[in-house]
Amino acid sequence: MARKALKLASWTSMALAASGIYFYSNKYLDPNDFGAVRVGRAVATTAVISYDYLTSLKSVPYGSEEYLQLRSKIHDLFQSFDDTPLGTASLAQVHKAVLHDGRTVAVKVQHPKVRAQSSKDILLMEVLILAVKQLFPEFEFMWLVDEAKKNLPLELDFLNEGRNAEKVSQMLKHFDFLKVPRIHWDLSTERVLLMEFVDGGQVNDRDYMERNKIDVNEISRHLGKMYSEMIFVNGFVHCDPHPGNVLVRKHPGTGKAEIVLLDHGLYQVLTEEFRLNYCHLWQSLIWTDMKRVKEYSQRLGAGDLYPLFACMLTARSWDSVNRGISQAPVTATEDLEIRNNAANYLPQISHLLNHVPRQMLLILKTNDLLRGIEAALGTRASASSFLNMSRCCIRALAEHKKKNTCSFFRRTQISFSEAFNLWQINLHELILRVKGLKLADRVLALICWLFPAPL
Repeated sequence: MARKALKLASWTSMALAASGIYFYSNKYLDPNDFGAVRVGRAVATTAVISYDYLTSLKSVPYGSEEYLQLRSKIHDLFQSFDDTPLGTASLAQVHKAVLHDGRTVAVKVQHPKVRAQSSKDILLMEVLILAVKQLFPEFEFMWLVDEAKKNLPLELDFLNEGRNAEKVSQMLKHFDFLKVPRIHWDLSTERVLLMEFVDGGQVNDRDYMERNKIDVNEISRHLGKMYSEMIFVNGFVHCDPHPGNVLVRKHPGTGKAEIVLLDHGLYQVLTEEFRLNYCHLWQSLIWTDMKRVKEYSQRLGAGDLYPLFACMLTARSWDSVNRGISQAPVTATEDLEIRNNAANYLPQISHLLNHVPRQMLLILKTNDLLRGIEAALGTRASASSFLNMSRCCIRALAEHKKKNTCSFFRRTQISFSEAFNLWQINLHELILRVKGLKLADRVLALICWLFPAPL
């Protein structure tokens, strides 16, 4: 009985970690990795793949006549096809191939029987969570089942992933640092997705960036800008930014640093009400307006647990939130305090996650994945990154106001107010830079005084 309880408790901690709370380590868990559907599927599919020949090849002996016949069909589509996958995940794996016209492509292929097994896995998850509920009534995780039921079918439809890729590419086309691989629709199905092959290093690979002379701080800023635009301005958010899905490279033509965004199966579409409340909340957190932090946290379902909610969103202590999250970066001591305290608040965290809007769950997960990347690069959120977030919030709120007024005078007034607020942020950022340069000059002068150059 004790062993069963221990197993159920471990499932409980997995579910909680997947909800955006990390403790004991900086490894992040994906809520969609919960359950048998996302475990043990990373088994290489035997032989190369051509659409729905996948299942056939799986059951055909390697090297047999039937195998060779099926393999020959692949050469009708590809000039070459690498048997060894570039990467294997729980739902699919990716192969590199060359089309007959010479274009290099990435071929993403769904593992066999994933669709058939997924409903059983969700049922198993539901049973386990109900069992946890019986043992620990204060923990409420049924939201996890609801999210899996909603999101898994979307992730299993690769045509939906292709549409998401095109939508986000168009939406963020003004960012010249972003690359979204093009989709080859004529060779794609629900289970196979062909896209432009783009090479690069993982976004958390600091050594790769140093070897290729890519500025890690620039990449971190670009990542922050990209996600602020998705969340606050567009309300269409890529929710799986783990390092395998975000690559960096130097553009072959310009030599500028680029972010390559992959795996577009899971997006969160934010309602306008949620997006605007979230904008107001972050504005309040950035500018330390605690009265409005409470108001907008409660609008988002936090209730009396709004201090805990603010800490979860910012990954900062309540003391830091009250002092101002943009005033000082997180310290190792504060980081340790947050992780140690998380275990003490598991019932409250569980209650909070069960009452916030479902949209918030993937946002929390996305925030934590991005923080994991920042931690790996050593670029935890700075005042500059918070100012970029604030710019997006100002633009989003101004656009909403203009959309809801018919008065030309009122729209002009809103535009002037928006321009003034953005100018204030630019001025504030300039002051921070000047202070930083003065501090750097003082440090340099001190070093020269302490260690004078030999005559």
